[in-house]
Amino acid sequence: MHVIKRPLVTEKSTFASNEHHRYAFLVDTRADKTQIKRAVEDLYKVRVIGVSTSNRKSPDRRLKYGLVTGKMSKKAIVRVHPDDRLELF
Repeated sequence: MHVIKRPLVTEKSTFASNEHHRYAFLVDTRADKTQIKRAVEDLYKVRVIGVSTSNRKSPDRRLKYGLVTGKMSKKAIVRVHPDDRLELF
């Protein structure tokens, strides 16, 4: 199972990474916080202080045969040690 799908780069997450050393990722919905922490530490070679997660659902869409429910996704906010930086690009 690939835990990290991709970095989530938005204006809000870019500000958080510059000011507070927090980085946002879209992760597998089955992954827990310890798996996310290990994956980020192994992939980016940084020290992770904490992980916050939230489940997100895409909005429902109306089609000609009714409503289609959105797909679930999981967002992880990873806080790294102040001495470490992640180069996402």
